[in-house]
Formats: sequence, C-alpha cells, structure tokens
Amino acid sequence: MDKNLRSLLAIPNDRREAINAVLLDPDSRVMNDFLAVVAKYGTPQEINRKHREARKLENLLKKVQAAAPQHIKDLEWLIEQRDHGVFIPVAAYRRLVLGSKADGMKFKDESAVTLEVSALQYFPWIRVMAERAIKDKTLVPGRFIAVRKMKESEADGDLPAIVVALDIFGASFVETLDTKGTDGSNPHLGGPETITGYFGGIGQPNEHALQWLDEYLYYYTNYGLRQVLNFNAGTILLSFLLHRIGVDIEFKISVFFGSDNPYHALWIMLAAKLFSRDDGSSPLIGFNWSNSINNETMELTAQFRKALGFENVVRFEHHITETWKSIVKQPYDRRAELLEIADHVANISAKHEGAGPEVDSTRAHPSDILDYFRDKQEVIDSGDWDNLQQNFMDKVDACNKTAWALTEHGLSFVAAQKLHK
Repeated sequence: MDKNLRSLLAIPNDRREAINAVLLDPDSRVMNDFLAVVAKYGTPQEINRKHREARKLENLLKKVQAAAPQHIKDLEWLIEQRDHGVFIPVAAYRRLVLGSKADGMKFKDESAVTLEVSALQYFPWIRVMAERAIKDKTLVPGRFIAVRKMKESEADGDLPAIVVALDIFGASFVETLDTKGTDGSNPHLGGPETITGYFGGIGQPNEHALQWLDEYLYYYTNYGLRQVLNFNAGTILLSFLLHRIGVDIEFKISVFFGSDNPYHALWIMLAAKLFSRDDGSSPLIGFNWSNSINNETMELTAQFRKALGFENVVRFEHHITETWKSIVKQPYDRRAELLEIADHVANISAKHEGAGPEVDSTRAHPSDILDYFRDKQEVIDSGDWDNLQQNFMDKVDACNKTAWALTEHGLSFVAAQKLHK
C-alpha cells in the first residue's frame, strides 16, 4: 500500500486546537446549555457523592419501603438465598453439562461471554427467575436491560427494588430513560411507532437531548442508577462531555442506533478516545450492534477497539435472539455464530431479547418489542400480565441454552457473579 497516501490520514494539531476552541468558547450556546443542566445538580464531585449515597442499600430500601413495602420480603429472601449458597456454582454447572471431563478442561475465561436478557420490566419477575434457577440448577444472567417507563417504575417502587435485587445478584443493569423518542419529541410521529425514527437518529430532536441529560442526572443522583441506553449521536456526545468533566456516567449504545459496520463503530470509538479521561477510561461500556452485522464486523472492530485501549472497557453486545414480533424477520437465532467468534473476540455480551424461534412461535402471546411501551395497568387489564412474564422467562431459558452451548464448546460465560461463584 502507498505509505504516503496513508500518511494523509494523520490529524494535525491545529485541528485539535480548533475543537478545543469550540469546547472552551465562553460564548458557545451549546456548551453553556450543557453546563447549565449539570449545574442544577451541583459540581461533578457533588453529583458523584449524591450518586454514591443514593446507591447505598439502606437508602434504596427506604425508597422501596415507601413505594412498595411488599417487595421488602422478596429482597430479604434473595439475600438469604444468596448467602446460603443455593445457586449452582460455575464449576458444578460445567460438570452438569460435561460430566467429569469438565474438571480437567481449561475454559476460555479470557473471552468469557456475558449472559444478558432484555427486557426486565417488573420486579416480581425476579423472584420467579431465582426460584427456577434454584430448582432447575440453571443460571441467573449477569446483565439485564429494562425498557419500561421510568416514571411508572419509580412510582410503583419497582425501580429501586430492581436496583437492589441486581446488586444482590452481582449483575449489571441498564435502564432506558423516558426521553427516547416515544415521548412525543417528534411532533410528526406518535407512540411506539416512533421506534422507526431511531434508525435515522431522530429520537432526540431539538431540546430533547438536554432533557435526556437532565433525566439521567435525576436518576443518577436519586436512585444511584449509573448505566443507561443511548441511541442518538447528540446524547452520546453529551455523555462523553459529562464523563470528561468528572461525572461517572456509564452508557451502552442501543441496537436502535443502527451501528452496522466497522467504520460506524470506528467514529464512535474515536470520539470515545478523544474525550477519554487521563486514566484512559470512557463512559462507553457497551456497544449494541445492529441485528444485521456479521462476525467479520465484530472481528474487524475488535482490532481497533484493542488498539484504542478499550478491549476491557467496551463490551460488544450482540442479539442472539430477538422478539418474535415487531423488530426483525423471523426465525432469528445467532447462537451458532456466537460460538464461532467467542473463542477469539473478547468482551462480548450475548443478548437475549426473545425466546428461541422454536419456542416463541408456539406461544399464544409471543414476545413483542412493542410490549415494552405499554402501561402497566393496561397490561393487567388486558390479561397479558402472565403472558409477559412467560415471555421474560422464555428469554432467560434462551440465555441458559446459550450458556450450555458455550460450555459444551469449552467456552466461558459471565452469569450473576454473587450467585454463581
């Protein structure tokens, strides 16, 4: 290749100076508006202190007690089961799958796949999941996504209860803020059909990017909520800026951002590097690919992810299953592809958004992504409450099938770390 041609890609220092001039301009309206939202919650140090206080168990339990005291007994039960060690350990699980030969095997722990399920909408589902894991010696996933209306979840006490439960489990948790396009932000669209707008990056028009920032800081300081979905280039930049000035935000890019090729990933990660802190850290901790990508795209992206110092920072979140309705053509099942890549691409999350096609196709109410946007009372009134719980448990089962297949191939996984030691 022509070395002189490649050299033309180098970015001169004066370009960096031009960027800094915009960021530091005291008359810059976009920067001033960003800083004004932050100032509502205090200095970055004060904001982080509020976050740490809000995340303390005793403070979260006070919120649960005030909004949903009936959840306390279930949380106490979860702590009791965890402390009694009733969940299957990883070594025992491997023996369950492989028999005695598991004892002499070296599993690829350096490229362990995180077991992920979406979406965990309601707190009561957690105990049902835990009881099945104990009874059937199955796994509680290590990562959960929620897409429920935040204000509704806050009001009925599910939000703080879920945060506590997943801290008990040692599982990570990502929330979806209400400022996400389906809130009427686009006057030309309405309701969940706005979901189609996400792929064009128009879910946060005009002033809604700053509203998203404001909403994030509210839940960060009041509920200790740290990780959120991000699906718009503007709110991604705001997240980089917020982290850069010292607020310990973490976010994952949503599938609805439509990142479907390595060059799309490259510009996001270049921005992450540009705004990273001096210690190399970035708030970008999850990169959810479009359903259309193939393994080669992840392999190519893994190369520069590592070169930028993000291999252990930015998790590739890849849909293994999808909801039966309203998102992709079915059947959709990427488990076999995961098994091909998991031995040489590190830090992948296997996301299960639906049951396997062979299960979902038989359900009277198969999984549907539009169910995420329904009001809780409407779900109950329609008679679908049990159906949605079944859909969730089907996703957990699909996640366990992936863990089983990974183990059969000598590959490793990350389940709920305080349960499956």
